[in-house]
Amino acid sequence: MRVCDLCGQALASEAAVRRAHLGRQPRCPLCGAAAFAAPGCDELRRHIEAAHPEPEPEPGPPGARRPPERAEGLPECPFCGEAAGRELEAHVRARHGLLLGAPGADTGNGEQLYECPMCSLTCTNIQILEEHVDLHLEEHSFSEGGNIRDLELAQWLQTEEDKRQRSEKEEREREEFKKLQRQYGLDNSGGYKQQFLKNMEREVDRGRMQPFEYHKRKADMMECLAFGIDDGKTKTSGVIEALCKYYQNENKDVRHVWLSTGVDHFHSSLGDRGWGCGYRNFQMLLSSLLQNSLYNDCLRDTTLIPSIPKIQSMIEDAWREGFDPHGASHFNNRCQIIDFHKPTGPMGTHPRLFDWILRYYSTDNEGGAKVACTSKPPIYLQHQGHSRTVVGIEERKNKTLCLLLFDPGCPSQEMQKLLKQNSDGTSLKLLRKFVGSLKEKQYQIVAVDGVLSLEEKAARCHDSQVLTSEKIP
Repeated sequence: MRVCDLCGQALASEAAVRRAHLGRQPRCPLCGAAAFAAPGCDELRRHIEAAHPEPEPEPGPPGARRPPERAEGLPECPFCGEAAGRELEAHVRARHGLLLGAPGADTGNGEQLYECPMCSLTCTNIQILEEHVDLHLEEHSFSEGGNIRDLELAQWLQTEEDKRQRSEKEEREREEFKKLQRQYGLDNSGGYKQQFLKNMEREVDRGRMQPFEYHKRKADMMECLAFGIDDGKTKTSGVIEALCKYYQNENKDVRHVWLSTGVDHFHSSLGDRGWGCGYRNFQMLLSSLLQNSLYNDCLRDTTLIPSIPKIQSMIEDAWREGFDPHGASHFNNRCQIIDFHKPTGPMGTHPRLFDWILRYYSTDNEGGAKVACTSKPPIYLQHQGHSRTVVGIEERKNKTLCLLLFDPGCPSQEMQKLLKQNSDGTSLKLLRKFVGSLKEKQYQIVAVDGVLSLEEKAARCHDSQVLTSEKIP
C-alpha cells in the first residue's frame, strides 16, 4: 500500500497514487469551493484571487519583515499539511501551483497544459495524458516481466553450466579409469600373457635366452595361468628374519627398530614389467597375512599366492559387482586407507607420514628392546606411478626416522644379498628411505588392522561400493 502525499488516501501502488489526481475535479484549498470547469483550469486561480486576496502589508519601518500570523482554526494545506493561517495561500501558490493551473502553465492560446507525473511531459488534453500515463504503467509492467525473464535466463544458464561441468567430470573419470586399466594391464591391449611371450621372444632374438628355455618357461607360465597360482620365481623369503638378526648384532646408529611380521618379496617379471608393482605389493601383503596366525580363519580358503592374471580377474569381478562387495565378503580383514594429500614438512616432505607409520608399528610394542619384531602386517604405500611395501621403521640416535621398504622393482638377486650372514649393512641402502627421500606431492597407504566381526563384515559389504579414506592433514 502507498499513501498519497497530497490527500492522505491509501492506494494500492505508487502508480495508482500518481494517477489519483489526474482528471479529478479540483476544490479550493481555502474554502472548499468546487464545480470548476476542468482540473487545473483558470477558474480556480481566479476564484482564489477574487475570494481570497492577499492582505496589504501593515506599515512599518523600511526593511522590517512582518512576522507570520497564524489564526486558530484555519485549515492546513490539503496537499501536504505543512502551512496554516495566512501563509497557506502563498504556500499553495508556491508549492502546488501546477495543481492550480499556475501562471505559465498554458500555451499562451488559452489552452491548459497537463504535466505527466512520471516524466514531466506536458499535454493539452487530459485524456491524452491518461493514455500517456497508461503507457508508462505498461512499460513498468513489462520491465517487471523482463526481470522475471532475466531470472529464468540466469537459472537456465546456471543449469547448463552445471550439466557441462558434470559432463566434463564424467569424461575425466572415464579417462582416468582407462589410464588405470592400462596401468594395471586390464585394457585388453596385451596383458600379462601376451607381454610375457613377447618379452621372451625378444630375449631369444637378442641371444639372451635359448629356444628350449623359452618353451620350458612358456609351459610353466601356462600351467600357472591354468591354476591361478604364482610360480614363485620372483619371490625372496626370509628377509625380515635376516634383518632382525642384523639389528640385534650390528648398526650402532639405530636406537630402535620396529619390523613387521614375515614378508616375502616379489619383484616384477617379463609379464608385468612396467605396470605390475601394485599386484606385486598385494602379493607381499598377502604373503605376510598367510604367515600370521591372527588371519588363519579369514584366509582358510587361500593357501597359496595367486598369480597376477588371477588377481586381475578378481578385480574385474569386483568392478562388475559395483566395486568390491565380492572382495569384502571374501576377506574379513579390517583396513585403513590414509591419504597424505599434501606435504606436511619443508621442501615438499611428508614427516606426518613417517609419524603415522611409527605409531602403527610402535603401538603395543613399546619397551626397552632395541629390535621389536611385531605382529603387524606390512603397509601398502603408493604414489602417482609407483607403489611399495613398508616392512619396518628405524628410529635413529639423532631422532630421525627411516622407513624400510620392499620395492617390486628391485630384482631378487639384490634382495638375496640381505640374507648373507656376514652382511655389513651396505645392502640396506636398497630398503632405507629417509624423510628427504619421499617428496611426491601425495601418498596413500593401506594398513590391515585386525579381523572384522560379523557385524562389521555385514556393514563393510554394504558400504564397500564406495571407498573412503582419512585425510592427513
